[in-house]
Amino acid sequence: MTSDETITTTTTTGTATWQVAAEAFTTPDATLLRRAYYAEVAGRYWKRSVTEAEIDQGLLDFPDEELTEPTGRFVVGRLDGAPLACGGIRLIDRVTAELTRVYVDPRARGTGGGAALLRALEEAGRELGAERVRLDTRSDLVEARALYARHGYVEIPAYSTGPYAEHWFEKRLV
Repeated sequence: MTSDETITTTTTTGTATWQVAAEAFTTPDATLLRRAYYAEVAGRYWKRSVTEAEIDQGLLDFPDEELTEPTGRFVVGRLDGAPLACGGIRLIDRVTAELTRVYVDPRARGTGGGAALLRALEEAGRELGAERVRLDTRSDLVEARALYARHGYVEIPAYSTGPYAEHWFEKRLV
């Protein structure tokens, strides 16, 4: 199944409606969201605002080319039509997918966007043939760790050695 054929996930929470769909990571909306993601995670890590040049360099240092068919996918979440969330998934082996770039704009947190992203990304993982999904994250990203735990992800031993990985999670998809 190609990204264009992926079923769009729509979630309504209270008065908010999230629509999450596959989208190339290079579209204007996806690019703005990836930049916002990097600005937040780098800024929190460095404990200061990051410059546009630092965001540019970060996106070069951590490219997203793996988030395309046939081994990955990128999704954009829209809250009542506004692009306010994104995430990616990629296969790291034949049966294991990895989440990355999971981000909800701070203005939209608490409205169900994280849950909607996870549902869409997990479905994309199944479509890619994954039996489990993993991720790594940092200690200071407490909201992300709480989101994953609420949605059935359990902490596991380290499976990667990334410079910013401090916690590793996994969820079975089958």
